[in-house]
Amino acid sequence: MVLSVIFIAFQVVMALIAVYQFSISIFGLFKNKSRKHHAPQKSFAVLVAAHNEEKVVGALIENLKKMDYPEELYDIFVICDNCTDGTADISRSLGVHACERTNQLLRGKGYAIEWMLKELWAMPRQYDAIVMFDADNLVNPDFLQLMNNDLCEGHQVIQGYLDTKNPDDSWVTAAYGITYWYCNRLWQLSRTKLKMSNFLGGTGMCFDSALLKDMGWGATSLVEDLEFSMRCVQRDIYPVLNYDAKVYDEKPVTFKASARQRLRWMQGHFNVARNYFFPLLWASIKERNFVKFDSAIYTISVYNTLFGFILTMIIWVDIAIPSPNYLDSLYNYLPWWTIVIAVAASVIQFPLALMLEGVKSWKMYAHLLTLPFFLISWWPITFYAFFTQNNKTWSHTQHTRVVRIEEVQSK
Repeated sequence: MVLSVIFIAFQVVMALIAVYQFSISIFGLFKNKSRKHHAPQKSFAVLVAAHNEEKVVGALIENLKKMDYPEELYDIFVICDNCTDGTADISRSLGVHACERTNQLLRGKGYAIEWMLKELWAMPRQYDAIVMFDADNLVNPDFLQLMNNDLCEGHQVIQGYLDTKNPDDSWVTAAYGITYWYCNRLWQLSRTKLKMSNFLGGTGMCFDSALLKDMGWGATSLVEDLEFSMRCVQRDIYPVLNYDAKVYDEKPVTFKASARQRLRWMQGHFNVARNYFFPLLWASIKERNFVKFDSAIYTISVYNTLFGFILTMIIWVDIAIPSPNYLDSLYNYLPWWTIVIAVAASVIQFPLALMLEGVKSWKMYAHLLTLPFFLISWWPITFYAFFTQNNKTWSHTQHTRVVRIEEVQSK
């Protein structure tokens, strides 16, 4: 009886979180109106984080040098972090700043950004804002103009629309693409419309320089983007999403590489949950601040995945090994139609996101059949991440897919 009560209690909490997120996602069904246009006036330091990216960094630099923005208002800095290949040489040959950093103890993107910002603050020229990309990215030519518009409107932290540049490469990259479209539309946009905080995605980010100088970077976990998001929310600074500012990210082609990347994300997510959940939850109660409550709930989404896996395993074992001590479940107390609605809502959200985002490729819709395998694989990855969350060793995701922005836009 005690075990059944505990089991049902966990199911109730997870169900409430699922209903909460579904309720918020409804607000993402309709797009926002376009934001106000401002003449180019903000200056940008464009930072490109790179570790042994000689195969792809050239395509991004060429892309960035053709931005629809006055060239005198932005400079490009490639952070060559512990590189042992030709990343720095290629960057210099293309006429941008190659900033080489060597530190085998403090490895990872967060440390590289922190080092680069200190270098920037010491330079003669100072910039109004900092934009960050990864070396494997591509970006729409109007990105800086859109960031300029938001900065002129008073926003201090801005996240671009994260897309995938290689969704057709494999069933794994297709799964990334579908989940990104879903998150952009039904997680990020819905929070934008509710005037809640958006969450940074690690690339395609823009920061007001004065804010960064005041706060410092201070985000050196395996998920520096999520960590900095929570630091902002604590200070009542809410990152916003610019839905039109598109960034294309290269995703791992193989399941093994994908699992390694997602393990790093989950390990870092556990760390952020441990450090920020209770402070944000307490602040939300004390200040009656719903945005901080939402951010607190987001930090523990990793635990929702973990407990979902554990509870599902318990149910399967209980079914496989019948015994007189039958483990009770929440499903036994719900009308059948509530379960049907819950399943239908879970199934429809991904094809709905594809339709809302205007995806026309029949292959992407066909990959909805393989998507469940990708989603279920988060369970064992998260379970393993829980027991290895203190492993803060950064692992590099190798990028080899050389694509030009013209190719992405033509699809």
